Amino acid sequence: MIVVSNPWIAIGALAVVGVAIPLTMIAVSALLRPSVPEQGKRAVYESGEVPTGDTRIRFNIQYYMVALLFVVFDIETVLVFPWTVIYRDAVAQFGMGQVLLPMLLFIGVLIVGLAWAWRNGAVRWVTTPRAETGQSAD
Repeated sequence: MIVVSNPWIAIGALAVVGVAIPLTMIAVSALLRPSVPEQGKRAVYESGEVPTGDTRIRFNIQYYMVALLFVVFDIETVLVFPWTVIYRDAVAQFGMGQVLLPMLLFIGVLIVGLAWAWRNGAVRWVTTPRAETGQSAD
């Protein structure tokens, strides 16, 4: 029986195995897969459509802003829900002030952040000239 005196040895071994297995799998698949180079494999894939234009187009930053706001408020929900589950027991053990004040501060910071984003137009959707004239994308 082997006795490990340093716990970092086990963590290092796990890290080596965690890196070695995927690298080995990539190397084996690179050696075993067939290689048939053709022009169609190098073309940009656009859901079966014929590629048009440049692949490097600029996206509207509004998509990212909405996604970031969603993530922030989704994480808020994940943090508030367990707090509501233990609220009654926590008040009985620690008191109302020590339980409610940190959550009110947390929600206050989120409200200030939402007000800032709203004021700076992060939640205002930008319309395109085509949308303003009522044309369809067809």
